[in-house]
Parts: sequence; structure tokens; C-alpha cells
Amino acid sequence: MTDESPIITRNSNISLCEVTAETLRAICRLDVSAEQKHFVAPNSVSIAEAYFEPKAWFRAIYADETPVGFLMIYDDPDEPHYFLWRFMIDARYQKLGFGKRAMDLLIDYVRTRPGARELTLSCHPGEDGPEPFYRRYGFALTGRMLGIEAEMRIDL
Repeated sequence: MTDESPIITRNSNISLCEVTAETLRAICRLDVSAEQKHFVAPNSVSIAEAYFEPKAWFRAIYADETPVGFLMIYDDPDEPHYFLWRFMIDARYQKLGFGKRAMDLLIDYVRTRPGARELTLSCHPGEDGPEPFYRRYGFALTGRMLGIEAEMRIDL
């Protein structure tokens, strides 16, 4: 018996791919750790919300041919306003640099959008949430709260 699971390494190629009927179930099965569940909605909820928000742009994050995460932005070139609405890496694939590399690809995409000068997001503040990752990437707290979440921004 052979294990046909692909080998995912820190050196795997990272790409952002459309979610299709064929990949939907695999993307919806991706999940964060139990300790992180209160920080991000399940991908199934995000995808459902995206279908009712015309300004949503979402992609699965792949390492080679394996889905490892999901991201979604609010993409409004008329304002212009670009907001990172969802960002997750499956618990099995965290700490491999995939989040940073996916964020690089997302930033590259947003820079192509009309009038894009910044990308904003909101997250649960504190060391136990995603704020340290975003700070290391280059996002800075704006001092503004969106409900119970702290707003962060990065200049493009």
C-alpha cells in the first residue's frame, strides 16, 4: 500500500486559485485549530457570504496542487476600498511560510486594482490572535476599532 498524498513542504509553490464546483468541498474542509476558531468564520460561511456580496473577491490558497487556505477581500474600485475580509491557513499547514507568501500574492493583486493605495483589515487584538502575523507582515494598527476588532492597514 502506498500513500498517494502529495508532499507539502516549505518550498511548495503557492498560488491563489478560483474555487470551483470540483474544489468546493476540499476548500470547505480546511480548518484552523480549535484555539483559532473564534478568530475566523468557516470557509463555507465565507463562500456563502461572497455569493451575496458583489464586491467580494475570494480565492483558495494552494501549495502545489493541495488546498491549504482561503482568503477573501472586499474589492470596491469605485471608492476605492480594499479590505481583507477573510484569511486563513489550515492548521496542518501553518508555520510553513504559506500565509506570508499568500499575502504577497494578494498584495500584488490589490496593487493592480484601480486607485489602490492601501489594504485594510480587522482582527481580534492581542498576542493570541492573528495580530502578530499581520504586524510582522507590515500592517499597522490604525487606532480605530470595528466592533471588537482592531483595524490595521498597510500602504501599497
